[in-house]
Amino acid sequence: MIRYALRCECGHTFESWFQSSSAYETQHRRHLVTCPACESAKVEKAIMAPRLASKGTKAAPAPEPAATPDTPAATSPLAMAPEVQELVTKLRELREHVEKNAENVGRQFPHEARKIHYGDSEHRAIYGQATAEETRSLLDEGVEVMPLPLLPDERN
Repeated sequence: MIRYALRCECGHTFESWFQSSSAYETQHRRHLVTCPACESAKVEKAIMAPRLASKGTKAAPAPEPAATPDTPAATSPLAMAPEVQELVTKLRELREHVEKNAENVGRQFPHEARKIHYGDSEHRAIYGQATAEETRSLLDEGVEVMPLPLLPDERN
């Protein structure tokens, strides 16, 4: 995962996480990266200090972009728009529902999902871990799977 500090054409600053730099570029080209304050899709990367750590020490948190007169505190990278907060809450509820009502099969997820799909194991709700490649392979075989998104506080 990579975190970018971003700035829209109106001067609002915010940050967002992407799977990779190419994922950012793809989403940016398709106008999927938008400002949470004004919803503008005219977004560019802002200057951001790298996070470096020496051997045996933890990386210091990257400094937050400074607020300017035309960027209100509500657009701070740590502030979330109400719509985003609601979405995060709903995603957290979905994850809790899955964890409460399904069996965690861990790294065996691709294997167990195939066994259930092909009738070699009883049908039951499961969840676990799979790489992007394993997930694509399952979907290509017609196995119904749905990745659960990681929430910001689950990446640490």
